[in-house]
Amino acid sequence: MEKFDVIVVGAGLAGLAAAYTLAGKGVEVLVLERGDYPGAKNVTGGRLYVNPVRTYFPDLWKDAPWERHIVQEGLSLMANERSLAIDYRGRELREEPHQSYSVLRSKFDRWLAEQAESKGAMLLSKTRVDDVIREQGKVTGVKAGGDELNADVVIACDGVLSLVSEKAGIRFAGKPHDYAVGIKELIVLESGVINERFNLEGDEGAARLYVGQVTKGRFGGGFLYTNRESVSLGIVIGIEEMLNDATIDAPALIEDFKQNPEIAGLVRGGTTAEYSAHVIPEGGFKSLRALYGDGILVAGDAAGLALNMGFTVRGMEYALASGYFAAHAAIRAKEKGDFSAETLSAYKTLLEESFVLKDLAAFKEAPDVLRNPRIFNHYPEMIGGLLKDLYSIGDHPKAGIYQTLKRHLGMGEVWSIIKDMTGVRRI
Repeated sequence: MEKFDVIVVGAGLAGLAAAYTLAGKGVEVLVLERGDYPGAKNVTGGRLYVNPVRTYFPDLWKDAPWERHIVQEGLSLMANERSLAIDYRGRELREEPHQSYSVLRSKFDRWLAEQAESKGAMLLSKTRVDDVIREQGKVTGVKAGGDELNADVVIACDGVLSLVSEKAGIRFAGKPHDYAVGIKELIVLESGVINERFNLEGDEGAARLYVGQVTKGRFGGGFLYTNRESVSLGIVIGIEEMLNDATIDAPALIEDFKQNPEIAGLVRGGTTAEYSAHVIPEGGFKSLRALYGDGILVAGDAAGLALNMGFTVRGMEYALASGYFAAHAAIRAKEKGDFSAETLSAYKTLLEESFVLKDLAAFKEAPDVLRNPRIFNHYPEMIGGLLKDLYSIGDHPKAGIYQTLKRHLGMGEVWSIIKDMTGVRRI
């Protein structure tokens, strides 16, 4: 029976960050990945905020396989027949070091795996973990490919439906409210075409979110990120919404999204190179999974470390940071020769002292506030109707601005807006 200091299950960002950090400190670490290679199964539509984790991995960023640095932020409210787009460009977004980049995870994860291996980490792809090994209630290894592999610590980084933490007895079935389905297409376009359509130069990139009829007025939204020679386009819709409405056809939603005039012109002539779907965490702070147990740590999506802030969606930097802190908790446990839950609880303390749990706690009400159905159906239609009347010039005298506003924003509407804004104050 083989024995390692640490076994990491899952070669995503969390798992590879843990392996890179552990191997850099001389810890014997084995990474087990079910896919053909790291990133092969990842469908994230891809943006990574670097600033929060820049100092954790100072040697990585210079040579990372970035797609584009994001200089243009966009948010669109989509009604049935019209839309309102808000684009933001700021000088700070163009300045180096850049705040965020679009990434293709199949490329980025393979590169990060190579960095971890160069430090001394061992990687086994095409290896499925079927169970954990437990002795007297403590996790002491995993069963994979018919073999038993022992370790002082197992770090579960095996995604949102983490089998490893479930087998370890520290994860239980979540509520549909806490999950969503993400569907993404990778649409190939020439770099020059992307730059022209999005008004970009060189390696500049754009990130856009879409709310409203993209999900038929249900909780969720659409996203678009520009890569060097492709566009990542997709939708996210809550699983609870899908269960409550049998008429929702998620694959049809992304087809309708692509045909929307606001999107069609941006992807015209492109070729779909990838199509994928995945369950993602949406519960935020209130639905965090167990982070540690005897002989086990949980990081990344497996721990529910993702945050929908409404105007942007974050997760990759949380995965990297949680892997980094899980590695340091394992190193401390190794130094003490104690791998109990009490010792490994240092991992939670590290997360609490960092931006990870501070961010999630600050936006803990966001999942509930953002599920207000008026955000997805009423406001796009109301604002679209108001702008339609303001901009329309017909064959009759034009109504005054005040009269138009009054027609769309009566006292009842104003009170409803105040009530909704009271909810927004919670985030």
